Amino acid sequence: MGSSRAERLDPFALPLRFVDADFAADGQVRHVELHREHVVLRRALSGIKMAVNLPVAAYLGVVIRMEPATSASAPAIAVVLQHKDPALSLTLCRACESSDVVADWRAWGRTLGVPLLVAQSDGCLREPFARLGGVCTAAPIARRRRSSLRGRRASIPLRRGRGSLSRVARIHAGEREIIARN
Repeated sequence: MGSSRAERLDPFALPLRFVDADFAADGQVRHVELHREHVVLRRALSGIKMAVNLPVAAYLGVVIRMEPATSASAPAIAVVLQHKDPALSLTLCRACESSDVVADWRAWGRTLGVPLLVAQSDGCLREPFARLGGVCTAAPIARRRRSSLRGRRASIPLRRGRGSLSRVARIHAGEREIIARN
């Protein structure tokens, strides 16, 4: 992540290795390896080096949240891979403008196979779309009998009757064949 642009990781370039801020760790940094199936967090606490290997399924989902302005930074929108333990959460994207953040949020959710979540102002997480397992659901759309292409299509197939089995091909058996031979 460059210092002069928005903090953004590419969801289509996995596996990724990057350095993230960790205020509890020695040196205030941790090294992260992000794969499609798992996440490895490497850090040192009180001189003891450790590596935490977590499956992506252990995360709650990809959360989009508003971050308020601080004395050091402007207000921002962040996309975070959220874990129950906030120390294990990873910021995937942070930007001051919302132009590409929603696209990144959806791409991360699709790439990692975790639910998309929205952080409420009180800190609660909710799903913005109804889901049935891993599939987003919505109310069924009413089917229109007539379309705007009505003038372009033939209407005869709409009036055709169903076929019947009474017209079965005749089978001739036990008859003498007439074949022209020399």
